[in-house]
Parts: sequence; C-alpha cells; structure tokens
Amino acid sequence: MAKTKKQETTGFEKYIRWFWMLFLGGILLIVLIFFLASVGAFGEMPDHTQLENPETNLATEIISSDGKTLAKFYLNDNRTPVRYEDLPQNLIDALVATEDARYYDHSGIDARGLLRAVLKPGSGGASTISQQLAKQLFHGEGSKNIAERLIQKIKEWIIAVRLERQYTKEEIIAQYFNIYDFGNNADGIRSAARIYFGKEPKELTVKESAMLVGMFKNSSLYNPRRNPVGVKNRRNVVLAQMTKYGVLDQKIKDSLQKTELDLNFNPESHNDGTATYFREYLRAFLKDWANDKKNYKADGSKYNIYQDGLKVYTTIDSRMQKYAEDAVVKHMKKLQAEFFHQNTPDRNPTAPFLDLDKDEIESLMQRSMRQSERWRHMKYDLKKSEKEIIASFNKPTEMTIFSWERGEIDTIMKPMDSMRYYKHFLQPGLMSMDPQTGHVKAWVGGMNYKHFKYDHVKQGKRQVGSTFKPFVYATAINQLHMSPCDKLPKAPYTIEAGKFGNQKAWAPKNSNGDYSGEMTLKAALANSVNTITARLMDKVGPEPVSKLARDLGVESEIPAVPSIALGTPDISLYEMVGAYSAFANQGVYTKPVMVTTIVDKNDTVLYQFVPETRDVLSEEAAYVTVKLMEGVTTEGSGARLRRTWMPNSGVYKEIITGYPYGFTNPIAGKTGTTQNQSDGWFMGMVPNLVTGVWVGAEDRAAHFKSITYGQGASMALPIWGMYMKSCYEDKELEVSKDEFEKPKDLSIVVNCDKYEEGNNSNSGDLVTPEEDVPDELEF
Repeated sequence: MAKTKKQETTGFEKYIRWFWMLFLGGILLIVLIFFLASVGAFGEMPDHTQLENPETNLATEIISSDGKTLAKFYLNDNRTPVRYEDLPQNLIDALVATEDARYYDHSGIDARGLLRAVLKPGSGGASTISQQLAKQLFHGEGSKNIAERLIQKIKEWIIAVRLERQYTKEEIIAQYFNIYDFGNNADGIRSAARIYFGKEPKELTVKESAMLVGMFKNSSLYNPRRNPVGVKNRRNVVLAQMTKYGVLDQKIKDSLQKTELDLNFNPESHNDGTATYFREYLRAFLKDWANDKKNYKADGSKYNIYQDGLKVYTTIDSRMQKYAEDAVVKHMKKLQAEFFHQNTPDRNPTAPFLDLDKDEIESLMQRSMRQSERWRHMKYDLKKSEKEIIASFNKPTEMTIFSWERGEIDTIMKPMDSMRYYKHFLQPGLMSMDPQTGHVKAWVGGMNYKHFKYDHVKQGKRQVGSTFKPFVYATAINQLHMSPCDKLPKAPYTIEAGKFGNQKAWAPKNSNGDYSGEMTLKAALANSVNTITARLMDKVGPEPVSKLARDLGVESEIPAVPSIALGTPDISLYEMVGAYSAFANQGVYTKPVMVTTIVDKNDTVLYQFVPETRDVLSEEAAYVTVKLMEGVTTEGSGARLRRTWMPNSGVYKEIITGYPYGFTNPIAGKTGTTQNQSDGWFMGMVPNLVTGVWVGAEDRAAHFKSITYGQGASMALPIWGMYMKSCYEDKELEVSKDEFEKPKDLSIVVNCDKYEEGNNSNSGDLVTPEEDVPDELEF
C-alpha cells in the first residue's frame, strides 16, 4: 500500500530535525570545546597578566657611549626587543604579503583562509600572524600527534583573538619579529639584522628583509649559512609575494631575485666581537651588582643579567675601542713575528725562555700545568686523580690553536706542548681614559679572548719600570718645590744600608755608564737617569712616594723602600692609567668609570654612577710634572712620536708599525722597561685623554734578548702611536691637540732657556737604548 503524503512529510521532517540537531549539537560542541580550552581544561592558558607581559628571555644589552650595541649577555636567548617604529616598512610589507595578506582585515582568525584550507587541503596554511605569535609565545613547536595538535590549534585561535583585543596590529607585528628564533644565536629581528647583515633593523634593504621573512617558514631548514641556495629561493618567493600584493615593483623584484644573499655574518658570542675583555670585566661587575640586596627587585628576587633585558650604558666609545683593537692587532702581529724569529730552535734551544736551565723550565711548566683551567676542570669537575690528569697532559689531543699568520689551526697536539706553544706569545694591554670625567674609552685586555682569557688591563699586574718615576718626581716637586730646570749630578749615588728600611746599600746604575756632569730634571726623566732618580728618592723618602701612588688610586702593594723608584712594584695597567690621569686633571684623582647607567626592560633607572674624586696634588705640582713628562716625547725615549721620516737604520723598519707618527701637539708621557726586557710600557697623555699600553709575555723568563726590541718604546709605544693617529683622524672624537692647562699662579719655572749640552745627544734616535731598566729589584 502506497505511503500517504502526510507520512512522507513526517519522514522528511525527521531528517530535517536530525540535521539541525547534529548541526546545533556540533556548534554547541565546538563552543564547549573552545570554552573548556579557554578555562584551561586542556592545559594551562595564559591569563590577562601573561598576555600583557609574555615570559620571554631578554638578553642584557651593553651600549657604548656613542649609542652602539657592543654586545649582549645571554644564556640561550640572544633577544633584544625593538619597537614597531624601528622596523622598516619593507620588512613589514614582506611579512604581511607572505604570511597573512588579510592581516589588517581579521581579528585573529582568517575565516576565508580557514575555509580554503578545509575545502582545499594543500592550498596554503590558514594560520594568521596573530596565531603564529600565540604559538611562539605559549607552546612553541606544534605536536606531531593529530589530537594534541588539534587542541594546540584551538588554543592558538583563542589566544590569537585575545592578543588582537589586547594589542594593536602594529604591536603584534613587533612582538612577532621580536620573538622569532632566526638561528645562529639570532633571537628576534634585532639580533638577526646584526648577525646576518651587521646592521640595525631599520637599515635593512628590501632583499635583506625578504630573506629574513623567508626564514619564518623554517629557520632550521632555511639557514643562510648551511643552505644558501634554499634561502635564496625562499627569499625570491617572498619578493614575488610582495609584487603580487602591490608593495614591490615588478622590475625591482626581477632585479633583486638575480642577486646573491650578500651576507655580512657577525656572530654574537661571548668569545667574539668588540671589547671582549671589557665585557668579561663587566659581567663580573653586573653579577656583583645583582647580588647586592639593595639592588633586588620589588618582589625580593635578584635581577638575572642573562634574561631580564637590562640595558647597561657604558663609557666605552665604540670607535675608539675599534681603533685600539686595530692598533693592537697590527703591531702585535709584527712584533710576534720578530719574537718567533729570535726563538727558533737554532737561535734559542730553550725557547721561548731565556736564562733558565732544563730543570727550571720543567719546574715552570709543572706549575703552569697545575694552574691551568684543564687541571682545574679534570680535578674538581671530573674528579680525576692526579696521575690521570698528568697523563692526559701528555696524550695527543684534537684541538684548535691560535696563530697570527693562519688564524685558528685545527691540529693534534699534546696539551703540555700546546702550553709551551702559547708561552711564546707576547701579550698586550691597553686602557684609555678621559682624565676629567674618569670615563674609560677603550679597554683591550689581550689580543684574542677566545684563546687568551687573562685580562691584562685589570687582572694582570706587572713591574712598571720607569713609568713609576713620575711619582718620585711629583713628590719632589710637591715637597721641595723643585723645577724641571733644576740640575743634579749624574754621579753614582748610594742609599746606605739601614736607611728607609734598606737591608743593604742601594746604588743603582745608569745603563749607558755615563756619570759625568749634571743634568736638568726634565732631561733626567726624559732619559731615565737612575742615579738622579735615586737622589730624589733620598731627598723625599720612599714613604711619601708610596703614599702619593696610593692616593692616586694604586691599590697594589708598594713597599716604602728606595728601590720602588725604579718601578719594582707590580701594578695593573688600570691603576697606572687612573694615576696618570690625575696629572692631566690638575692634580685631582678621578676613579675610572666604566658604567654610567643601568635600566630595566621598561627603561626604569636601576643604577647611576656617582663620581669619586679627591684632590691629591696641587694644580702647580701636577702641571710641572706634566711639563717634565713632555720632555720624554721631545728629547727622550718617546721622541720617535715626533719623527716625520723613517731613517734607513735598521731593524725597526719591519716592526715599528705606524711609524713615522709625526705628532706635533703637546704630549706628556713615559716609557718603561723592566729588568731583562720582560715588560714594555708606554703611558701617554694629552689634555683630555690618557692612554696606557703594556706588552710582555705570560712568563717573565720569555722576553727579547736585547733592549733593541725589548724596550717600552719598541714594544708598547707603537700601539699608542697608531691608536692616537686614528683618534685624531676621527674629528668627531675631538681628542685635544691643545696645550695642557696652565695654573693661574705658576711659581715654578718650567721653560728652561737651555739644556745642558752633551746630555745624550742621540736621545730619541730609533737605535738609542732606553735608560730606564732597574738594576736591582730587591726590596
């Protein structure tokens, strides 16, 4: 029997009801799932506070006095955020055109893109920039499990909508660029621009922006160092997308697609980059600052110098730092070549040591082994026995060693042999400071931080030789009102045993053996006449000299004995530059300053330095001492700074880099050379810059055979000369060429009408040995 019309209608309505029930049920289920996800039923969701302040590790940024980023401190994330305003338009256009063309038309979820992805799989992702930011911020890489990935996707949608409510479109773009890991320690767009192209984000060109945006697809796969071809292809896709959406001209696109990546790779690691030794000092400074309870956060926790996004404003000038590092490299490379030449096996069987026998060398190497980082690591970290450790030092091992000629060398060598190889290297130190403000402008603690970690600015302390003599002369001027024109005999002079605590009589010698006649104090200091220095020490006594050095910021031990006059104390370059700066600052000591301000990630000031100054010498005594030291660069061992020609004399032509220097402006300074040429010093001053340089080997037994190469005028002065030439060429630095400021009431005669004739007529020639080597080092 046929169905009635009523029965057919009823059956159809049943299907309709089922459809609506399923449809509405599906809608309710989706709403329920989204509701449950939003309240954390499928895992924790970020709350309002977390959305306002996402937990991202932010590197501490080290900023120079001229506004350049010197480096960053970080553990895993080398990230420094930038504002939307600091992003170039071409970078923003590349991102939107490639990742989310309807970005400005949706509220976190692109419905059209989502529908296309569902109906036509493989046609392209529907993930918006907001969703991708949510993914990066709150769970990272997507799960490979389908169910888990679906839940993650739902959470991304919810977070994306919340982000759109919380932030402007511009803020979301900035956050996305800041959060992404571009590989090679390039966390965020700021690091990526600096590492891959050596520039700030706002300086990126169209093709550079396209490359970086192309890496958003997968920075591990599209790594420009490992996969340049793939990255170039991906970059060209981005350029094509920009043309498709009308933000790039077709002809420009075609032209750019033919170009190479043109990377300028600048790795940012703790071992590389600018001012590495200064940065290591700064790391210790910041750790001490963070551990001080008065600097804790409001919640009582410590600041993390690797994760809290601090900004540290330093006194280092990035330009002067570069000039200093360049001068060190240029000179040390040539000086080292000469040192290697003098220490070939046929010339020196005990190389690099002199005056040591086999047993003494063995003892020295054993001490060095036990003081090494390898020994410390194996004993305390790996808990190895002493026998095992010693055996490891004589087992061939794969390693990378430093060389000037070939850069880093991968080789196989016994650790003990590598230690002796490194002992051949001469080490440099340089520090440059504004004497009025105390601001340290350049700090070079060595020549390669990766291979030579020891800092020869503040850590290292070595005998200072004749650079100590100005303290003796300044004491005499201050106490006795002596003039640079006063004359004293060069005759032998003895301070008897028992006087000033002397255990035995002290009678220093002049290195040229000349004891006849008299000499002005200015000429005596210029030529480092030891007997005249001894006479001055006897007149003033060692205790006032020692006290003056302490007042000038020297914290190292300075025994109050006569022999300190010839520079026997071990003092750091940092202390010496600080002390000399008081002479250029009218007798006022200003403690060296390296950090001016520390702010948090919100630019709230956490620290500001307070200058530390004290009056040490009268203006007159300081000025007269400076005038004495000007004689060193006009008629003494520093006179080569004045040369405008290169005499055809010699050995120096190959190693005295930067010569001739041709300085004509007032320069006060002092060279220093210690016993056996183990240390070479030069301290140089102009009115607004004091710079000290030291050069020597790790072990004092490793040194040049003669004073020809081993004196401060050969080892250290050339670095000062090249550094200052570069500083003067950079007019923006405004390094002074003026006279030192003269006191209003100057009662001491400083301009001598004439100098005694016959006083070292060859003084200042390139081949003239320095007369400032201490003859006796007993205390």
